[in-house]
Amino acid sequence: MCYPILIAMFPIEFTPKIFTVFKEGITFKQFSKDLIAGVIVGIVALPLAIAFAIASGVSPEKGLITAIIAGFLISLLGGSRVQIGGPTGAFIVIVYAIVQEHGVGGLTIATFMAGFIIIGMGLLRLGNLLKFIPYPLVVGFTSGIALIIFSSQINDFLGLSIEKVPANFIDKWQVYAQNIEHFNWIAAMLAVSTILISFNFKYVSTKIPGSIVAIVLCTFVVFWFDLPVATIETRFGELPNSLSLPKIPNVSWATIQSLIQPAFAIAILGSIESLLSAMVADGMTGGKHRSNAELTAQGIANIFSGLFGGIPATGAIARTATNVKNGGRTPIAGITHAFVLLLILLYLAPFAKLIPLSCLAGILVVVSYHMSEWRQFKDLLKGNKMDVLVLLTTFFLTVIFDLIIAIEIGMVLSSFLFMKRMSDAISIEKTSPAGLAKTDDAEQLFEDELPKLPAGVVLYEINGTLFFGATKKFQETLNDLNTLPKVLILRMRNVPFVDATGIRSLKDIIHRFQCEKVHVVLSGVGDNIRKELIEGGINDVLIAENILDNITNSIERAKILLIGG
Repeated sequence: MCYPILIAMFPIEFTPKIFTVFKEGITFKQFSKDLIAGVIVGIVALPLAIAFAIASGVSPEKGLITAIIAGFLISLLGGSRVQIGGPTGAFIVIVYAIVQEHGVGGLTIATFMAGFIIIGMGLLRLGNLLKFIPYPLVVGFTSGIALIIFSSQINDFLGLSIEKVPANFIDKWQVYAQNIEHFNWIAAMLAVSTILISFNFKYVSTKIPGSIVAIVLCTFVVFWFDLPVATIETRFGELPNSLSLPKIPNVSWATIQSLIQPAFAIAILGSIESLLSAMVADGMTGGKHRSNAELTAQGIANIFSGLFGGIPATGAIARTATNVKNGGRTPIAGITHAFVLLLILLYLAPFAKLIPLSCLAGILVVVSYHMSEWRQFKDLLKGNKMDVLVLLTTFFLTVIFDLIIAIEIGMVLSSFLFMKRMSDAISIEKTSPAGLAKTDDAEQLFEDELPKLPAGVVLYEINGTLFFGATKKFQETLNDLNTLPKVLILRMRNVPFVDATGIRSLKDIIHRFQCEKVHVVLSGVGDNIRKELIEGGINDVLIAENILDNITNSIERAKILLIGG
């Protein structure tokens, strides 16, 4: 009886998904699956939380604290059924820079402040706007972060024992070159072994994460043979086996002024990362997250992470995907993952301190590889020159200068290029009555062709530019089909332009319908649009025979597909 009352207290867009889940009810079978998925994700999150903390320049337990506190709150209050929250690789660049300039205390205050900023973004309903960030920009800064994470791990990967590694990318590699004579081949072998096991253990078992196997084996070998490599204990000492009491940071006006920019950096990146993760989860489960509820939960999670001395947290794409793949479908899985990590902190901290740092470096190299999106990067380089410009500008600014500068300039550049492309796409032509005459090859009026559609065929017409700002409505319209047809014709005669984000959305839609055994045919595709689609990799999901230049041929193709041709 209390759940309807709780839901009534919130507008639907701010209602946590867990309220909806309990209102709808959950079967014992699904509850069991969520518990199992939560245990698996908790084990997967253990090395990642520790590794992200160390790579960010803070002690390893801060990563665990963040995964426990923030992970619990994000699942409890969030707008996604399956989102797993905690520290992520995307924050390493920002957090490391904040620690270098303001210390760990400054990071705690910045995380605390960022939480309130994210809550404000949610209350202002900015969650829907963050979805419109262009895809080349996202790939650009994500790939840049991946390269920075990779470069930050060379010290531990090679066992160079450099006490203070510069934050700047170029300076970092200069220091590595100057200290290469301190190369520790044992540390390097452990790191390489970690990478090989992480990538290949799936051929042995898909249930047990390769990263966990690598950590257990490497830790055992180092301990048993007393190998001369750095471990968590040798660098950080004993790991605490308890949570400290929450403490409100001492925030003054001067502190706010000095940390407002880092706090906004955490808030912006955390918001983008969490909503991207939620959108990926929607694609995997067929669900629909509540953007503003998710932002509000992320803000609360970061506030409490700061109170407990943790680091910034957001939705973790890899851990969320692991949750979904292992059967998690409700927030119970995320809550379970947080409790699993709490038990590990309380009872297994003496064992965690023995983990070799080179092993954690190997895990982060694997993380950076998966995060790099090199396949998408490669595809985008083959596409429109303007998308390539946004991609490369954002990538190099992220690596050489600063992530926030990269996002700001990337957004401004994308906006200007978009306006130029829109102006180039506009054409005003006078059409004579003869121009409306129907021929075998000409596109007919939309109303006239509907009666001719065979049973089992549905026709949708796309009017206007299919660009990053229109993809959300495009996806939602097609996702809301009540009854799935056997053949879906997407008519694109009035689409003057399609960008990389539009192509990606189109590919996602085609893939989703094909998984439901629905054939997709593109109609009215002109030469320019066809070229854009091919360069964007449309052939990966759709055969050339299903891309046609007029409606007559498209309907004939649909008839062939109906009879299994």
